Amino acid sequence: MATLAGGTTAAVKRVDLNALRTNQILIISLAVVAFVIGTGSGGSWIVAAVALSMAIGTAVPGYGPFQLLYKHLLLRLGVISPKPRQEDPAPHRFAQAVGAAFLTASAVSLLAGATTLGWILTAIVVVLALTNLVFGFCAGCFVFFQLRKAGIGA
Repeated sequence: MATLAGGTTAAVKRVDLNALRTNQILIISLAVVAFVIGTGSGGSWIVAAVALSMAIGTAVPGYGPFQLLYKHLLLRLGVISPKPRQEDPAPHRFAQAVGAAFLTASAVSLLAGATTLGWILTAIVVVLALTNLVFGFCAGCFVFFQLRKAGIGA
């Protein structure tokens, strides 16, 4: 809790950068595996599973499968340590929701036989996750702030 003017307190919002990075690595890795094995060999179902994981993590923060893997396996085994930073998690949740929507559309496209569209949508998510992972630029967060600046959203 942080003390504000007038003596009131507010919860300090934090983001675990290593949790975000783990999420990005899993998204990228699984999407690449899906592409390599192909649509007919279950690649479309892997894309659907990643979309579902991202959607759950957006709807119920901390309880998405990737988030649970990070928290209950990687942290407990000491494979990685948390790296918290004081920051609003809302832009990251927005970015994850957009990624989940793109991957859902991708999975539907792949399952419907529109493989070119499906893989293009998956590639967009991979490129944006990789950009965030390598350069620290979150395109979804940027869009979130632009929408907020325009008075759209919370």
